Order: sequence, then structure tokens, then C-alpha cells
Amino acid sequence: MAKYLLLKHYRGAPAPVNNVPMDQWTPEEISAHMQYMHDFAARLERTGEFVDGLALAPEGAWVRYDGEGRPPVTDGPFAETKDLIAGWMVIDVDSYERAIELAGELSAGPELLGEPFA
Repeated sequence: MAKYLLLKHYRGAPAPVNNVPMDQWTPEEISAHMQYMHDFAARLERTGEFVDGLALAPEGAWVRYDGEGRPPVTDGPFAETKDLIAGWMVIDVDSYERAIELAGELSAGPELLGEPFA
């Protein structure tokens, strides 16, 4: 078996059909999405394919060491993880093809108005 890192993102990718930031979703839409993610992980736990996963907070900062006692916090010039990644999941599967299959399922979770991410 091989481990794969699946990155869940909502920003920085090609524009989806439901291109509305999660902070503009209704509580019901957020709950439906989170339930999908929970159910997906639980199903992979039952098959032994789930290793770990977490959702990430949208807040964050890029921090660079700039000498003794001076850790400046900056928002550029590089793309920030907070702008690209909303969460991650590590899976342990038999093949690359299975990893692609699961990545497709993961990305199909309900989004705005309960429609799958497309």
C-alpha cells in the first residue's frame, strides 16, 4: 500500500461552478459539507484506507526568520497556504488509481446550495 496526501482547497484553483467562499454559505450548507467529509473519512476508516486528516482555519500568516529577536510576519510575496488549502487527508491505498478515485469522491462533497463541487 502507498500513502497519498489529498489537499482540500476552496481558493486558488480553477473556478468551480459554485465559486462562492465558504464564509458566504448558510449554516446548513456548511453542516452538509462537514458531514460529507466526516462520513467520507469514516468510510475510509472502515476499509483501512484512512490515515489522518484535518480541516484548517482560514486565518494564518507567513512568518519568516529575519535575525535574532525579529520574526517579521508578512503576507507575501509568495502564495500562502491559507489561500490555497482548506484541509488535508492522508490515505493509504493499494494503487494510484484508487487514490485518484478517492480524490474525486472527496472533491464531490456538497458545496453551496448542496450542489457537488464541480
